[in-house]
Amino acid sequence: MQKNAVVLTGAGQIGMAIVRRVAYGSKIFVADWKLENAQAITKTLVEAGFDAVAFKTDISSRSSIIELIEAAKHAGEISMFINAAGLSPSQSTKEHILAVDLYGTAVLLEEFGKVIKQGGAAVTISSQSGHRLPALTEEADRLLATTPPEELLKLDLLRSENIRDTLHAYQLAKRCNVKRVMAESVKWGERGARVNSISPGIIITPLALDEINGPRGDFYKNMFAKSPAGRAGMADEVANVAELLLSEKGAFITGADFLIDGGATAAYFYGQDNR
Repeated sequence: MQKNAVVLTGAGQIGMAIVRRVAYGSKIFVADWKLENAQAITKTLVEAGFDAVAFKTDISSRSSIIELIEAAKHAGEISMFINAAGLSPSQSTKEHILAVDLYGTAVLLEEFGKVIKQGGAAVTISSQSGHRLPALTEEADRLLATTPPEELLKLDLLRSENIRDTLHAYQLAKRCNVKRVMAESVKWGERGARVNSISPGIIITPLALDEINGPRGDFYKNMFAKSPAGRAGMADEVANVAELLLSEKGAFITGADFLIDGGATAAYFYGQDNR
């Protein structure tokens, strides 16, 4: 008897926390562009009793994504998809961030939307940064939501000369993620499936610790201090929300984005310093 397949792209702490909540009894595909990262998460899952396999995938390549999907389909129907892959502003260039975080996510949502089983669900991890970007025009939002993935990076607002720096590229990518989820949820609904996004703030992971202890550390510490929660978040707190969205308890939720940042964005716009 075939199991359901659960696919995770992005072998990090957030993705692992989510699959540990929702993927028991399923065949888990842990995909990352660095195979050693996928193997490390897979080892942890297998040692905890899960049925997991590592897979090398470059989400900026449609053919690589399709290869992952075909492998998962051989294991069973794809019942859940979790996308936690991406680059931070300090990790690469503007062009690479857009290729992975923006184009890659658009292709993932499109391709998994073609194969997700009836009753299936997905979450993609966006970021609080998308909520800090000033409002775009209605037309810009529509273009980010509906432009075919192969044409996305040709949009004027995404041309390199119109993007200030890697943070601006990251913010645009994350805004696009949220808009794509809204548009794709309509198509996913035709298959009886759901898709949502989660926009975390700073979550304690090895990468976040590097950032907190790095040159921008004071910025992050100040953000925590001014937020209502007064601290950074944990991967399991993101998994709490993902578990709801991927379960039958979230059956009426699709096309939505959930900001999980301890109130940091609220403080950014409406905190004492901005009154």
